[in-house]
Amino acid sequence: MTINNLRQFREDKMLSKSELAKRAGVSVQTIDRIEDGMPCRMDTQRKILLALNMELHERAKVFSDATAHQ
Repeated sequence: MTINNLRQFREDKMLSKSELAKRAGVSVQTIDRIEDGMPCRMDTQRKILLALNMELHERAKVFSDATAHQ
């Protein structure tokens, strides 16, 4: 299990899990797993950051380095 701030960033932007999933082009299950601390691929992180209107260089604010799996 890893620590990330996805839930906090999603809630700060007042997005539901399903809205973020739709914007990012991933499943709600994927968002759920990431928020529960499961790792995700770098490509998934990129999609989520863009869906949150964040820059790619801000990745460390949302995801710990331990969550990056290729």
